[in-house]
Amino acid sequence: MTKIAIVGSGLIGRAWATVFASHGFEVALHDVAPGAADQARAHIATNLEELASHGLVDDPKGSAARIRVATSLTDALAGAELVQENGPETVEAKQALFAEMDALAAPSTILASSTSFIMASIFSENLAGRARCLVAHPVNPPHLVPIVELAPAPWTDPAIVARAKALYEQAGQVPITLRKEKPGFVLNRLQAVLLAEAFRLVGEGVASAEDVDKTIRDGLGLRWSFMGPFETIELNAPGGIPDYCTRYAESLNRMVKSSEGLGNPFGEDIVAEVMREWPGTQAPERVRRLSDWRDTRLAALQAHKRASTRKPS
Repeated sequence: MTKIAIVGSGLIGRAWATVFASHGFEVALHDVAPGAADQARAHIATNLEELASHGLVDDPKGSAARIRVATSLTDALAGAELVQENGPETVEAKQALFAEMDALAAPSTILASSTSFIMASIFSENLAGRARCLVAHPVNPPHLVPIVELAPAPWTDPAIVARAKALYEQAGQVPITLRKEKPGFVLNRLQAVLLAEAFRLVGEGVASAEDVDKTIRDGLGLRWSFMGPFETIELNAPGGIPDYCTRYAESLNRMVKSSEGLGNPFGEDIVAEVMREWPGTQAPERVRRLSDWRDTRLAALQAHKRASTRKPS
């Protein structure tokens, strides 16, 4: 049975353990905080039962049984085909942890980071085994949103990337591979542009934050749940993508340029304007309650997508 080591058992680490265990992998869970991995394992069992209720996991108890709490980092890494690191989001923490893992793991073990913004070249440059290091950035929560961005450093062995891609596909994920490094990778760069414009629209008084959310949730988001931006515009003009660009490129470019030079869209004044009408207290209890609701809806959507037929070519 292929072994996966999960280093860091917080929100993302728990979700990764759920992903791999539910697809037949043996999972070793490690966390430096005393008792954290044991608590995470109990939470993962709940995740698996929830997924099973939507038909997304066949054997939740069997999946949970494939997860064990490692006694040390050395124990977690022993025999692992892939290590999924989920440590603190700082360069210093990544460099220290990857140096330790590079010294402990077998030479053939793939070392992957879940980092959202730090490029692999920054934390792997000085490592003897830097050719087996890469970023494997998921979307929160990975057990319900299957995309994973594989972002290798310039020196990452292409064979390592290919092996990693195969493992993530075996775990039911949808990996994409970046052809070169870019801060924020693909998803966060796309999200950043959309968020910036959303904050600007509210800050300029064009629309309320709730109405901007409705525009995505009940508009663009419906299409984007099963089509990408290029697929979308291909269907928005009779002649496909070139025809769309011929018809609308000038207007689109004018809109994009109109936002240039407007300053930081995430400044305190604009954030205050967003929050002025935003309902609900920004408290951890509310965030947890809404996160549980989101996960339930995502599970239902994922079940629907799995049952749907692929689009015609």
